[in-house]
Amino acid sequence: MPNVYTRGGDKGETGLFGSSRTPKDNIRVDAYGTMDEANSAIGLAYSLCDDQEIREILHYLQKRIFVLGAELASDEKGKEMLADKISQADVDYMECTMEQYLAIIGPQKAFIIPGASPASAALHVARTVVRRGERLIVKYNRENEESRPELVKFVNRLSDTLFVLARTVEFNGVVKEIVDRVKEKLNRLETEQAESINEDTCDKEYSLLTLAKKMAAAARVKAEEINVPIVFSVVDSGGNLAYFERMEDALMVSIDISVNKAYTANALKMSTDKVASVVKENGSLYGLQWTNNGRMVVFGGGYPLKVNGEVIGGIGVSGGSVDEDMIIAKSALAVL
Repeated sequence: MPNVYTRGGDKGETGLFGSSRTPKDNIRVDAYGTMDEANSAIGLAYSLCDDQEIREILHYLQKRIFVLGAELASDEKGKEMLADKISQADVDYMECTMEQYLAIIGPQKAFIIPGASPASAALHVARTVVRRGERLIVKYNRENEESRPELVKFVNRLSDTLFVLARTVEFNGVVKEIVDRVKEKLNRLETEQAESINEDTCDKEYSLLTLAKKMAAAARVKAEEINVPIVFSVVDSGGNLAYFERMEDALMVSIDISVNKAYTANALKMSTDKVASVVKENGSLYGLQWTNNGRMVVFGGGYPLKVNGEVIGGIGVSGGSVDEDMIIAKSALAVL
């Protein structure tokens, strides 16, 4: 096995593939040295990432960076001997990869501050090193006009790809955290003794409080998914508040609206989005909206809570648009 040291660079020069030599501070050497640094940074990200699909992508990109470095480290004679070179196919591969993940995580809506997780932070370091390598390759091209345009395209897309992968790792971490929280809460609820709020209308197996907590967890997951802070309320069959949760940043006005939606849905045994049609001027219950001390709500977000065909209370969601509140409320009811 050859020695690690050869003493060939003791005079400040290094050999290129093809047998010629060049100073170690040559822009070409700086360029492929920086890409070698980028490869190491990607290797760190690879070691920290637990997503097998992303690990495979990173490993493939590392191998292509070696191909890129080989061409940058070759003189004209060496380039003619290279069997593999960066091509448009490499650029197409990265563009397809980005489109695949962007379809999942959506467009960027704010500046990204690296550090959400060790893996994503390492990917951000890698993509900034690639950007430095890109600048050096562009400068080398301008000064020497020797390298092919495919090399610049490759490093440009490479940095973009690493950025998208960093965002994906962050996105997956948020999703996993939400799922783990819900699973933990539901597992804890399953071990709690059932608390019967109204045994005449609700079996012990389905106590109102237990159902309320499960529905609240499901509502919270959906609300976080669509980025709408809400207030979630449950009333019993007598219209009394049995359960209440308010997410951080939910509007204060949503507190009364949420409770009153639950009250209305229970009192009328219908979803609140259907109330508007019966309280209009020529409706069968015109004027009802001004009764019950102003507690009747005539827009969506409240639903009667039924178990075994019986109404045992009502739920109310407030915080977003009417459509958003209804979507979140239906997600809560889905636990039934």
